[in-house]
Amino acid sequence: MERLVTTAQAAEILGISLQGVHYRIRNKKLKSIKQSGKTYVYISDEYEEPALKPTTKLEQKETATKKKTTQSQEDYRLYKKLQDEHTQKIVALKDEQITMMKKSIKWLRAQHKSEVKRLETNQKNIIEVFNSEIKLLQSAFNEMRSIYKPMLETTKEQKTTPNPKQNENKKERFISIENFTLYLKKHHKDSKEIKMIILKAVHRKDKRFLYNKKTKKILILNSDFSDLV
Repeated sequence: MERLVTTAQAAEILGISLQGVHYRIRNKKLKSIKQSGKTYVYISDEYEEPALKPTTKLEQKETATKKKTTQSQEDYRLYKKLQDEHTQKIVALKDEQITMMKKSIKWLRAQHKSEVKRLETNQKNIIEVFNSEIKLLQSAFNEMRSIYKPMLETTKEQKTTPNPKQNENKKERFISIENFTLYLKKHHKDSKEIKMIILKAVHRKDKRFLYNKKTKKILILNSDFSDLV
């Protein structure tokens, strides 16, 4: 006959530690089940037969000491075995990692050698191509310089020579904000309305109102403003 007991009861019945009970469960030397999150062990009735009690206190003490020593030795053996198994797993994992790293290093060295060889093979061709392109650029630059140098010098002379007619046209091309304001005031527009007209014109990018972001000034072309009145 077998009955279910807790792991603590099983340790007491079998005369071993709680760790020894769990070890035997893992190695399937004891049958067990889990109920409500707790582990229960099947114990045969033969383990529960009452042992003969020592006739004297000395025998009782010797028996208890022997039992304690046996249990301690068994616990140590179990601990040592578990520790050895854990150590073996760690060593195996490290060996696997070392093997993978050696393979990776070997592959990287092969890739490095291949890349160096490829670069050494193509280095001469690359230098020749670069030299050829540099010569082409120098030739193109000299040609462009010979074409545009006279044109640039002529343009520079024109900029340094004042042109009265050009200045007059430039002055006539724009009107001041004051004149634009006076024009609108003649058509019964107040200062607030004039300001809004200018801001809206700049916002919708009216070509008659040129806004310079750097100087934050507005240039107004001398044009027809009848649509703003």
